[in-house]
Amino acid sequence: MGIDQVFLPVSDQQNIDDLNRKLNRAANDLESKTKENSRTIRDVLDNVRFTLIVVAAAMLVLAFLGLLFSIFGLKTLVYFLVLGAWFLVAGTFILCGVFVLLNSAVGDTCVAMKEWVAHPYEDTALDHILPCVDVATAEQSLNQSKTVTSKVVTVVNKVLSTVANSNFPPNAGPLYYNQSGPLVPTLCDPYTGRLDDRQCNAGEVNLTNAPQVWKNYTCTVSSSGICATTGRITPDIYKQLIVAVNISYGLYHYTPFLVNLEDCTFVRETFGTITVDYCPGLRQHLRWVYIGLALVSTGIMLSIIFWVVYSKQRRRRDEYIKQHADGQYMARENNKS
Repeated sequence: MGIDQVFLPVSDQQNIDDLNRKLNRAANDLESKTKENSRTIRDVLDNVRFTLIVVAAAMLVLAFLGLLFSIFGLKTLVYFLVLGAWFLVAGTFILCGVFVLLNSAVGDTCVAMKEWVAHPYEDTALDHILPCVDVATAEQSLNQSKTVTSKVVTVVNKVLSTVANSNFPPNAGPLYYNQSGPLVPTLCDPYTGRLDDRQCNAGEVNLTNAPQVWKNYTCTVSSSGICATTGRITPDIYKQLIVAVNISYGLYHYTPFLVNLEDCTFVRETFGTITVDYCPGLRQHLRWVYIGLALVSTGIMLSIIFWVVYSKQRRRRDEYIKQHADGQYMARENNKS
């Protein structure tokens, strides 16, 4: 990378390429894993929701048909319904057990996340799942990013100070392109010599607004590449400056976040939020689900018993009424004779 024949050392250019590859790889991995996990979670939740809706609808239909068949005395249909209801009750109890196991697994997962957040570098259950690097390695990556950012800013400011803000005579060769007008503000280095954060000085532009500010210092060039209007930056130099600023901006803003991914700081913060804000509610909702399934299964089981009892009572009543009617008929016949 270079600006107006001022280039970074080859080693620094190699560092930029390495960091760029790391940034792209981390971003691509994060995007793919996030999409994959999101799709898997949504599929599971959709299947669970569909299953619960089907079970609830089947229970309601079963209860209604059982009551209807019992009232009208459809004994055969009641027995078939009882047989099917027992299978459905058994399946509902199995589903209830699955949710009990799921609630236990969620509880164990929340405890494991809480332990890992509290002791991230000790031997916990999540150590083998999350390949986090140590603090020293993450700090090395961050310091390398800061060093490259400062060196790119140095190259930019060198071009601005020695070329754009200098008034060269026409015989200065490629350094002269009729620079004129107010001086171009230099770029703010966000780090000190010890790679600590620093505040910008007056007259410096930061990495965010540098492109907009420098555009006001750009001149219009003639066919020979000489400024035909007032300005100290040619369009070609401006494009090279913007490329350098974009590199520094990307390293300055995105590398700390990716380093947090690398040493699992971001994951620890996410797990901490999950354990505090979502784990209690999730376990409570799962508890409600399997309690509800158990109650529904018990209710249907009692309904089956009531159907059978009611059907038997109805049959006995019909038999009694029939026998009583036959007895009265025989008595009348005897009286006539």
